Amino acid sequence: MADSARPLNRRAFLATSGLATSGLLTAVAVTGAPGTAHAAPRGRALPSDPFTLGVASGDPEPDGFVLWTRLALDPHAENGLGGMPARTVPVRWEVSSDSRFRRIDRRGTAAARPDAAHSVHVELNGLRPGRDYWYRFRVDGHVSPVGRTRTAPHPATFGPALAMAFVSCSQFEHGYFTAYRRLAEEHPDLVLHLGDYQYEYKKGVYTIPGGNVRDHEGPETVRLADYRLRHAQYKADRDLQAAHEAAPWLVVFDDHEVENNWAGYIPEEGSDTPSYDDFRARRAAAFQAYYENMPLRRRSIPAGPDMQVYRRVRWGRLASFHMLDTRQFRDDQGCGDGYKDCPAATDPKRSITGNEQEKWLLDGFRRSTARWDVLGQQVFFAQRDNTAGPVKKTSMDAWDGYAASRDRITKGWLDAKVRNPVVLTGDVHAHWASDLKADYDDPDSRTVGSELVCSSITSTGDGKDSDPADQPFLKINPHLRFYNNQRGYVLTTIGKEEMRADFRTLPTVRTPGADISTKATFVIEDRVPGVQQAYLRPYVSAKAAAQPDQELIRQTVRNETQP
Repeated sequence: MADSARPLNRRAFLATSGLATSGLLTAVAVTGAPGTAHAAPRGRALPSDPFTLGVASGDPEPDGFVLWTRLALDPHAENGLGGMPARTVPVRWEVSSDSRFRRIDRRGTAAARPDAAHSVHVELNGLRPGRDYWYRFRVDGHVSPVGRTRTAPHPATFGPALAMAFVSCSQFEHGYFTAYRRLAEEHPDLVLHLGDYQYEYKKGVYTIPGGNVRDHEGPETVRLADYRLRHAQYKADRDLQAAHEAAPWLVVFDDHEVENNWAGYIPEEGSDTPSYDDFRARRAAAFQAYYENMPLRRRSIPAGPDMQVYRRVRWGRLASFHMLDTRQFRDDQGCGDGYKDCPAATDPKRSITGNEQEKWLLDGFRRSTARWDVLGQQVFFAQRDNTAGPVKKTSMDAWDGYAASRDRITKGWLDAKVRNPVVLTGDVHAHWASDLKADYDDPDSRTVGSELVCSSITSTGDGKDSDPADQPFLKINPHLRFYNNQRGYVLTTIGKEEMRADFRTLPTVRTPGADISTKATFVIEDRVPGVQQAYLRPYVSAKAAAQPDQELIRQTVRNETQP
């Protein structure tokens, strides 16, 4: 693609582009069936540790999970192939119910192939439900770090309370991944990553006040080699590796894994991707690299520019996680990006999920017997009007830009009598807690669900502590209950009687090693839709911050009395 290619106006993109597809790469599944050895030609022993990108696990089921690693002698190799030889490398794997591996429950060999960037995906089954397992890989005398993972409970049981954390938005340049390290130290049972795992920009394009903390390597990610290199740069970070080693992950992508604010086959407004074919090729490259670097099952192997990531994972009778894809099948953003008063936002024909995914989700609601139905998804679900006047201005990139789509999903869980619908969200680089309403324009409308939004791991830098009383969004939108603009994650405890959410925050990401603290805690009670603030640490001004911490105040506040 020529540097001088003129960016197209997003609205005219499809009208001026051809519809022919270009030749596209397809990701290769590298799996090890339980107890099966996959032979590979032996070459010279690798000269150094190939496990520089760590290990990971994901998509747990009652009898198994996916194990992942990717071999790289040099994570910073410009061709994105990690300095590996152009041959298949046999990788031995071991799984044990003992953290010291005194007894090996399962073992096998998988083939790390060059056409999959020497990534390995091992899908295991036949294990015991609701158990911790540990795993590791071996190549030529080199041993990987040990990862801990867990099987889901038996489908007929609740199992113990689930410690689940959810995260999003880790821009490498904007800070250190301390939040990932602190998350690992929480020892969760499950981690949900809700998108923007990596960012596409070249060095110096996406900057923050005070300057970026560190730099991206390579150009903006467009080609497969670019995406592979970018993932390798992120994966080489030891704090991120620690979070992957701590627990199984459920991952879904948002926009920056491909390009900012893309929608379907339409690139960002003002993108330098000049044609329909070019963007399909870019999407295919991004998806192949995403699969190669994530602990995903073979059902998610990309087919060119298409990839299956929406899926359902059941955690016994306790919870069903409906993991959504709000990028690949959406209609283009109405009236361009940003906050707008846009008639297209309420067009009933427009969708953020696409018809097939919407039907899948509504069917899941009807069939669900879970105590908690959790939507793991990318963009703000509740209405956020940013003007106090009669004119409504909302984000065209979020569910506000697809209001009819949101109404159909909400009606779906009401019609199905879903016991406890909870939406988990990333994207917006701040912590939020909100009630979901039957009618957002009527403050007295009944509450029909709950939304918890995690801040970013690093994106937009430190941010600052925030007094909710001074937050305009909370004044304009009374169903929005909490806001904080610091970096961190949300740690939840899901039990039969309630879901507790601790909003964890860091004072800085500009230097590594900061301590984590809880800014606020919210509870969602069984059969009581909406969020209830359970623990409140009063806002402390910068002047008062030098004084001893104020004592945490226990303050259970029910929805009907909450201001």
